[in-house]
Amino acid sequence: MASHLFKTLKKSEKVIVKQWFNRHLEAIQFYKNEVEITDDISSLKEADVYIIAVSDDAISGLSSELPFTNRLVVHTSGSVGVHELDKKHRRGVFYPLQTFSKEAQVNFKNVPICIEVIEKMDFIVLKSLASALKSKSHKVNTNQRRALHLAAVYVNNFTNQLYRVAHEITESEGVDFNILKPLILETAKKMQVLSPYMAQTGPAKRNDKKTIKKHLKLLENEHHKTIYELLTFSIQKTHGMSKDTINKKKSIKK
Repeated sequence: MASHLFKTLKKSEKVIVKQWFNRHLEAIQFYKNEVEITDDISSLKEADVYIIAVSDDAISGLSSELPFTNRLVVHTSGSVGVHELDKKHRRGVFYPLQTFSKEAQVNFKNVPICIEVIEKMDFIVLKSLASALKSKSHKVNTNQRRALHLAAVYVNNFTNQLYRVAHEITESEGVDFNILKPLILETAKKMQVLSPYMAQTGPAKRNDKKTIKKHLKLLENEHHKTIYELLTFSIQKTHGMSKDTINKKKSIKK
C-alpha cells in the first residue's frame, strides 16, 4: 500500500511528498534518491497530512508515538476505526478500496478512495489528496467503510481462493488454467451492467441435479467438495429453492 501510494503521489504535480518514515530503514532504502527517508520518528517534518500505511494492529500504537499534536493523521485501513488513532491528532481515514500486490501495477484512476473524518474541514483536505491521485473519493462513515471492507473480502479474497481451487482442479488433469481466463474477465464485465443476482447462471441456479451430481463425483478433494456443496446450496437458496427442500438438505447434512 505505502509503495503504491508513494509512487503515484510522487508523480502528481499537486502534492509534495516531504518524507517517508519506516522503523526499518532498509525497507525503503530503494527510494532514498526520490524522497527523504528516516527511521527516526522524532525527526518527522511538518506536513498537511500524515498517512499511516501499516498493518492494522500497528496503527494505534504508531499514532500514539507521533511526536506532535493537532495535525491531520489518517490511516488506510478498511476495518480499523477512526477513533483508534490517538485523540491528540485530527483524525481521519483514507481507505483505497483495491487489492495491492508489490508485483502488480495499480492505476489509481480506478481506485475509489473512501474518506472518513471527524472534523468537516479535514474532508476537503483528503478529497484534494484523492484528486491528486486522480481517484474518485467517497465520504463514508465507520459502519459503511467496514461493510465495504467485508464485501471486498468476498469479491476479492474469497474469489481469488476460488480461482486457486479451480487452478488445482485443472492442474489435476493437466489442462491449462489460462483457458478459463476469458470466462473470468467476462464474469467481471457483466458486473458493470447487471446485478450479481441477475448475472447468476450455472447448474445450481437451474437446479440441474444430474450435472451437480457428476461434479461432486469428479471432486476427489473433500475440501473442494465441501466448497462446491456450500456454494451450490447458497445459490439455490438465493434463487428460489423451496423451504422444504432447504430443510431436507440441512437434515441430510447433519
